Amino acid sequence: MSYNLLKGKKGIIFGALNEQSIAWKVAERAVEEGAEIVLTNTAVAIRLGDLNALGEKLGATVVPADATSPEDLENVFKTAMDVFGGPVDFVLHSIGMSPNVRKGKPYDGLDYKMLQTTLDISAISFHKLLQKAKELDAIAQGGSVVALSYVAAQRTFLGYGDMADAKSLLESIARSFGYYYGREKGVRINTVSQSPTMTTAGSGVSGMTDLLDFAEDISPLGNADADDCADYCISLFSDLTRKVTMQNLFNDGGFSSMGMSLEAMDAFVKGRQKH
Repeated sequence: MSYNLLKGKKGIIFGALNEQSIAWKVAERAVEEGAEIVLTNTAVAIRLGDLNALGEKLGATVVPADATSPEDLENVFKTAMDVFGGPVDFVLHSIGMSPNVRKGKPYDGLDYKMLQTTLDISAISFHKLLQKAKELDAIAQGGSVVALSYVAAQRTFLGYGDMADAKSLLESIARSFGYYYGREKGVRINTVSQSPTMTTAGSGVSGMTDLLDFAEDISPLGNADADDCADYCISLFSDLTRKVTMQNLFNDGGFSSMGMSLEAMDAFVKGRQKH
C-alpha cells in the first residue's frame, strides 16, 4: 500500500545488488511512495548482479561507482542532479564488506590491510559520500541520509569480526557529520540498526542461520526482514521525521533491548540437560 510519503522527492540508492538486498527493497518502496531515484553500485556488482534490471523496472538511471572513490561519488551526485534538475532529497548508504570475514579470519587474527579495506568500504565511504554531497550542495534543505548498521556496533557477536568495528565507525560518522550537515544545510543523518538479514553480504557471516534463529527467539516481535527495513527507511526519508537526526535507530523486533527470552532460556536449559 502506498501513502505517497515521498511524492515529488528525488533520491540516490547505494548498494542494491539483487532481490535479496535491503537496498533493492528500499528502491522499490521509494518509487511506490512517489519518488524518483538513481541507483548505484560498483561496476563489478552491476555486471554480476541484477541492478540494470531493477533500473529498467523502476525507470531509474544506473550509475557505476566505487563508493570509496571521491571522484566516482562526485560523478554519482552530478549525474543525479543532471537527471533531476537539482539536488536530491534522500540518500541510502547500504554498503558493507569485510575481506577478513570472507576469508574466515578470527577477530584476534586479523589481516590489517584487509581491515583497512573493511573500514574504507563499510564506514569511511559514508564520510566520503557525505563530504562530497555537502561540497557539491547535492542534498536539498531538509534532506535525509540513512546508512544501514547492526547491533554488533554495541555488542559482541561471534563471527561478525571487524565488521563490528566498521559499524561502530559508521554510527560515529552519522553523529559527527549530522551536526555539521544539520547546522549548515538542514540535512539529517541517521543509521538504522537492522535485524540479521540473509542478504548476499549477510550470508557470508559465519553462523548466520543460527544467528537468525537466535535473534528470532530473543526478539518479542521476531526479526525485522528486508521489507520491514525498507518501510522504516522510507519513513526516515519522509517529512514525518524531519526533526530526527544523529540517531542510531533499531529496527530489530526489540532484540537490542532484550537480555533473555523464555524461548532462549528453554533452549539453554535443554542444552545443559543433554550434557
